Amino acid sequence: MAGFQLNLRSILWRTRYFPKSEIMSRQEEGLFRYTYRDFIERVHRFASALKDLGIKPGDRVSTFAWNNYRHLELYFAIPCYGAVLHTVNIRLSEDDIAYILNHAGSACVCVDPDLVPIIEAVAPKLTTVKSYIVLDDTVPETSLKPVMAYEDLIRGGDSSFVFEDLDEQSAAGMCYTSATTGRPKGVIYTHRGLYLHAMALGLVDSMGICELDTLLPVVPMFHVNSWGIPFAGIWMGSNLVLPGRRPHAEDILGLIESEKATFAAAAVTVGIDMLGVLRQKPYDISSLRALMLGGQATPKAVMKEYLERYGVPIFTAWGATESAPIATTVHIKRHQQGLTYDEKLDIRIRQGIPVPGIEIKVVGINKQTVPWDDQEIGEIYVRGPWVAQSYYNDERSKDSFEDGWWKSGDMATVDEEGVLHLVDRAKDLIKSGGEWISSVNLENELMAHPYVLEASVVAAPHEKWLERPVAFVVLRSEAPKELRPEDLKKEFATWLGRKFAKWWVPDDFIFVEEIPRTGAGKFNKRLLRERVAGGLN
Repeated sequence: MAGFQLNLRSILWRTRYFPKSEIMSRQEEGLFRYTYRDFIERVHRFASALKDLGIKPGDRVSTFAWNNYRHLELYFAIPCYGAVLHTVNIRLSEDDIAYILNHAGSACVCVDPDLVPIIEAVAPKLTTVKSYIVLDDTVPETSLKPVMAYEDLIRGGDSSFVFEDLDEQSAAGMCYTSATTGRPKGVIYTHRGLYLHAMALGLVDSMGICELDTLLPVVPMFHVNSWGIPFAGIWMGSNLVLPGRRPHAEDILGLIESEKATFAAAAVTVGIDMLGVLRQKPYDISSLRALMLGGQATPKAVMKEYLERYGVPIFTAWGATESAPIATTVHIKRHQQGLTYDEKLDIRIRQGIPVPGIEIKVVGINKQTVPWDDQEIGEIYVRGPWVAQSYYNDERSKDSFEDGWWKSGDMATVDEEGVLHLVDRAKDLIKSGGEWISSVNLENELMAHPYVLEASVVAAPHEKWLERPVAFVVLRSEAPKELRPEDLKKEFATWLGRKFAKWWVPDDFIFVEEIPRTGAGKFNKRLLRERVAGGLN
């Protein structure tokens, strides 16, 4: 009906129909558990406190927190009041954090108590912040001023506070990219965009989030709205399990087992860590209908092990901060149901087709869309109701947006079904002797080797070929200790040579204890490239 506004207030309103649905939050003192009925009351109380603090509609209220129940309350209290939920990535450098808070024009910062020292360190550089709220019962000893305790505001808040109707095109949220190159870039999410994105996550052919689910979003709430799962889960009435401060693989697996989680979402690197634990110690994860892994391509070997050993299918998708983030998802179509097990896995390791509402094209070097032949590589362009039209107050917008399309910088091919296959980030493709080499394909095949836990491939400068691939490898604990590095390098070169042309095989394999991660949990290839910037001997 004309005039009805699609906003987060409408999502919150529906929670009244699920008063007994539960939210579980892993805290230092144990698992905190409460119902939607209590959650709704606290959301209203905090929203009224924002008004009493002088926060105005449109003001940026920043959060600096883990995945916990208080952060979830902020996800709704701030935007439903009319302010802008500005989630700040806690893993960024102090310099980038200060830049983000100033660039966004943050009026207030809500911070978890263990993260207060980071905000104290950047506070002298902040130019717009007027108050700080510590997400706890009390305020620790701190140099932050003025500062107050979240629970004091909750106790003094009005549980009958009435939310005003909101323009669906007004800003509801704000997030910055994870600064892999240059300064982080800000993206504004409108109420309409987040509403439609949450609706898309409830579709059977995307995540299928529903009331019967017990959701475990491991993906951080401090970056890209935890993939939109909190909004979709609350809307559908799902139970939510929030993993809290610094969750390790053992913590996540323990929560799946104890709370019978049905759907979990995490970075690929976390999924790999979980497999490493499962090989050493049994956990019951049979309640999972799916585990969604993202942030980078999921190796086929990882998918296969989860499905064969634990009966858990891996859901894959593709997106980014600019697309809020889900743009594509993978599912097996009707006419593909009769395919073999391996043939279905070959589909699942791809990045899928656009979710309803999203349009995608893959543009080649001639600026024409590539044919659906799974051969020609192009850059993925995206547009849709929850996809950004520009960056917030950033001149770099002109390089990333064109005629309503966001140019992702991700390179892909498209098969005859229209299914994307992510080849690489444009900056991560390796051009050796005039030919392209996909670091993603090499990584996936390396991680299929029984001795390899993790692998990341980058380009090293080369005098003759300009660039050559180099692989950084983390070995599994069960890799034979008697094998020398030279023997392992030959083994991995032979392994890759069975699938790829000889000139694709990395010139060197560098063994490391761990591969550095970005603030979003992806392999940090920039740091790896710096290690080999001088080339190879």
